Amino acid sequence: MEIDATQGPIGVFDSGYGGLTVFREIKDALPEYDYLYLGDNARTPYGTRSQETVYDFTLQGVEYLFSKGCSLIILACNTASATALRTIQQSDLHRWGEDKRVLGVIRPTTERLSELTRSGHLGLFATEATVQSRSYIIEGANYAPEVTIHQQACPMWVPIIENDEQESQAADYFTAKYVNALLKQHQDIDAVLLACTHYPILAEKIRSHLPKEIDLISQGTLVAESLVDYLSRHQWMQDRCSQEGRMTFLTTDSPTDFDTKATKFFNGSVKSEHVTLL
Repeated sequence: MEIDATQGPIGVFDSGYGGLTVFREIKDALPEYDYLYLGDNARTPYGTRSQETVYDFTLQGVEYLFSKGCSLIILACNTASATALRTIQQSDLHRWGEDKRVLGVIRPTTERLSELTRSGHLGLFATEATVQSRSYIIEGANYAPEVTIHQQACPMWVPIIENDEQESQAADYFTAKYVNALLKQHQDIDAVLLACTHYPILAEKIRSHLPKEIDLISQGTLVAESLVDYLSRHQWMQDRCSQEGRMTFLTTDSPTDFDTKATKFFNGSVKSEHVTLL
């Protein structure tokens, strides 16, 4: 297939490794497209940083991916989607032209809220920044006002996962702590959403602390299905995205470390390159 000069890969941006759990689902759903994944591992985690800092870091990542030919960028990070996406869409996107788009992971999830819970009470595990932004509650009110979202911040989970400590006693302790704190918020919670792309790595441990009748939901499939639908409705964007089935991985930290740790998130070998965003 001859690639037009105006075509480029679909960009996928995350604060580190977590976005790979979403990217894996996107790649499975749309294997024909080219992808450029950028992990800002040197500055992870984003979840404990101020909104201003998350916006600055996310904007730098978006600018870099646009400079590499991407027309469509997926923010595969809940914290970036919650605290930076709207400002980038409303205040910055016009600088790159009318043919550029940045999408997040929150709207594809909130559009499906009514399907996720039978009782109308949905639990949500997320970073401090995502919880404080109330993005899921705000967006959820637009698409499923009958659903009440009960939020629980889990500030220790990303550091535990990033440091490969998910089988440690600390992981057991903080998993039990956050699960118990969430379930105390309402007795009718019947489903729990992992609203951070890192958290699927802890899914089995989280599952072990939840009552069996409560569903545990990861976002990757929801985001991938939403992207399939988006591209089917926007032929002009399909035409802007190259389709050779290629993947390129970039990290702002050590490629050696990234490649080693990325395997557990992506379920496959990864070969990355180092880039600088500053």
